[in-house]
Amino acid sequence: MSVRTYLVRPAGSTTSRPGASRRVNTSAVLAVVCIALGAVAAAMASLNVALPDLARSTGATQTQLEWVIDAYSLVFAALLLPAGALGDRYGRRRALIAGLVIFGGASAAAMTATSANELIGLRGVIGLGAALVMPATLSTITGTFPPAQRTRAVSVWAAVAGGAALLGLLCTGLLLQWFSWRSAFAVNVVLAVAAIAGTAVFVPESADPDAPRLDQAGALLAVAGLTALVFSIIEAPEAGWTAARTLDGIVGGLAVLAGFVIWELRAAHPMLDVRHFRSRRLSAGALSIFIQFFAFFGFTFVCLQYLQGVRGDSPLRAALSVLPLAGTMMPTARITPKLAARFGARTVCVTGLVLVAAGLAVISRVGTTSPYWQLVAGLIPLGAGMGAAMTPATAAITEGLPAAQQGVGSALNDLSREVGGALGIAVIGSIVTAVYRANLHLAGVPAGLASKARGSFALAIHAGGPVKATAATAFTDGIHTGLLYAAGAALIAAVTVAVLLPGGLPGQHVTRGQGELASATR
Repeated sequence: MSVRTYLVRPAGSTTSRPGASRRVNTSAVLAVVCIALGAVAAAMASLNVALPDLARSTGATQTQLEWVIDAYSLVFAALLLPAGALGDRYGRRRALIAGLVIFGGASAAAMTATSANELIGLRGVIGLGAALVMPATLSTITGTFPPAQRTRAVSVWAAVAGGAALLGLLCTGLLLQWFSWRSAFAVNVVLAVAAIAGTAVFVPESADPDAPRLDQAGALLAVAGLTALVFSIIEAPEAGWTAARTLDGIVGGLAVLAGFVIWELRAAHPMLDVRHFRSRRLSAGALSIFIQFFAFFGFTFVCLQYLQGVRGDSPLRAALSVLPLAGTMMPTARITPKLAARFGARTVCVTGLVLVAAGLAVISRVGTTSPYWQLVAGLIPLGAGMGAAMTPATAAITEGLPAAQQGVGSALNDLSREVGGALGIAVIGSIVTAVYRANLHLAGVPAGLASKARGSFALAIHAGGPVKATAATAFTDGIHTGLLYAAGAALIAAVTVAVLLPGGLPGQHVTRGQGELASATR
């Protein structure tokens, strides 16, 4: 991409010197924000490939491993909108630097952690930094680039957002050939330092002088409701799915989220105007994105443990084993606009969700001795389905709002993705853990070893012998159940999207914006 230096004063913004223009090297700005975005996007998935090593090092249970991964996703999702509002009001450059300092500092501290609980807390702090960084990167692009260059710059941003997770997995898998799980956090530190230096030198300050006051009550309700819901789901295998603590927590979390909706309807300046969801098109797109990432992050959490624990793959080989998903997702996303123009956005989106369900159903049948091609047979439709469904879903969100509210559409797209990912890890991970423990047969095994095996799949596999064999079978049983639930959710979403998304003329609804993955492949 050829990007020149422009003299800019972002429309609707203030610079660090009000009333003055500043010569900005937009190519340098784009490089810096992409480094920052790549760091936070990669951190969401990169640690999945290090879970077996992490569990053996810290003695983490399966529930604690879920929290290590989901603490980041939960805080990231819950604080994404308020953090973006803070950046708009007080300065995107300030928000970017503050987020990177928190992200890098907490990652450095995580390298010294000795227990799973320490890592859980620090991953939450890292998620706080990420919540400040991600919206500031896109806002910086839209506030800095001239209109003629903005679309292309956003497509580069989308490519990084879509590809960083996979690159993070591969990078961590490579590092684990020689180093421990701590190396995954070292990458965060290096990228954060580079992005901080670049931001300080190249990125101009911008803010929205007309930004409304932060909806503090709405933010607190959203955080409290999501936290209670995810906490109850993740802890369900420990307490029992029918235990009063679990049911009360789930009902309480849903009640708080209902209170959030009521508050937002009455607030003068809501953090999230839920009235937008009256648009059937927007609701269909948000649901599709939510379910896609619900399935994807839940699948990633359990599949990488299966590849290393059951199949015995190295971390690098496990990361490479899921490449067929990306190998079909990206080409499919590239041709999706043409498919939508011929068959209609609704048909393409629904077909994509059905393919996601089919892929998950195929993968759910893998066993302890299944050949690799059986996994590939599921990865291909899963990747193709996500590539087909994501583009029209993202377009449906943006087209469900007027041109003046496209920033809201972008935020809703991000929110649907992050909340879906956080709940996917929680729900699918907890189902797999519950089935694993229920099907683990340890008669005759010493009590201490049996307790460790029941608590952690990675420790059970490391024990070897009959404990390893029964653990592999039990974990595979858990995958069968967990991924079938995910496939069912994708099918329900397909039916719902078919009802909500207008049919219209072929291609009518995929004319503006090509979505994250389509942009990424240009």
